[in-house]
Amino acid sequence: MAEMVFEGVMPAITTHLSSDMSIDHQALHQHVDWLIGHGVSGIVPLGSLGEGATMSFDEKGSVLESCVAAANGRVPIVPGIASLSTAEAVSLAKTAERLGCGGLMILPPYVYQGPWFEIKAHFVAMLEATPLPCMLYNNPAAYGTDTTPEQIAELAAEHGNLKAVKESSGDVRRITAIRALVGDRLALFAGLDDMVVEGVAMGAVGWIAGLINALPRESMALFELARAGEDQKAFELYRWFLPLLRLDTVPEFVQLIKLVQAELGTGTETFRPPRQVLTDEQREATVALIRERMASRPPLG
Repeated sequence: MAEMVFEGVMPAITTHLSSDMSIDHQALHQHVDWLIGHGVSGIVPLGSLGEGATMSFDEKGSVLESCVAAANGRVPIVPGIASLSTAEAVSLAKTAERLGCGGLMILPPYVYQGPWFEIKAHFVAMLEATPLPCMLYNNPAAYGTDTTPEQIAELAAEHGNLKAVKESSGDVRRITAIRALVGDRLALFAGLDDMVVEGVAMGAVGWIAGLINALPRESMALFELARAGEDQKAFELYRWFLPLLRLDTVPEFVQLIKLVQAELGTGTETFRPPRQVLTDEQREATVALIRERMASRPPLG
């Protein structure tokens, strides 16, 4: 198993589905292998982009098996651990460990937005379920629970296997606020595609990326330029990329990113309800955007 190091670019992968909406394990295996070939530092399945909330427990396990097999020890698999119940989240964490995953990305419970002492107990149960290193995922817009820098620092002080934070509030000040409290104790990751350059400037050492599912070369280049302090080159690439990266920030992000994949030949548009097909107007505008951006695609050297 690859050593778990929380840094670099880790794709939040889409889940490849067949026309009957079952999981296409062959395509999933190929996709993971392809992304690893572009130099990613880890693979994150079962997240929001991976439509994890639409899968049965057994399906989640089968996805992890395919990802672990595809990675073949080259990079760690770091699945999203999310559930309606704490018991199921704990069970999924233990399953991930048993199947050979290298780390966990732990989320607050779906639906229930309780006070901190309840949300903390949910996180603690996942942290204590296995010895695997964990990344806490903060996405208040999607999950309705905002884990504050002070709460993150509290968990970090009490649980040594909390190693990283995926910060998706959209406020880069959160990165500096967490760093002010914990220093380098936690590895901080940009969690939205359109905050990566700003996040790195504020101290993020990694990026959980979405559009990388379709555009890995551009995604890797952007992150490396930002980390190297090549500000002008990073800005030029970012300016070109931003209209596509912003597709990661709206409610239809799964449909939109899968549409980019379909247009560029790296996947299909198939997704599971309750998500529905984009309106004709939205789809046509997105296809036009993709084609316009690809026509002006910058050379990467």
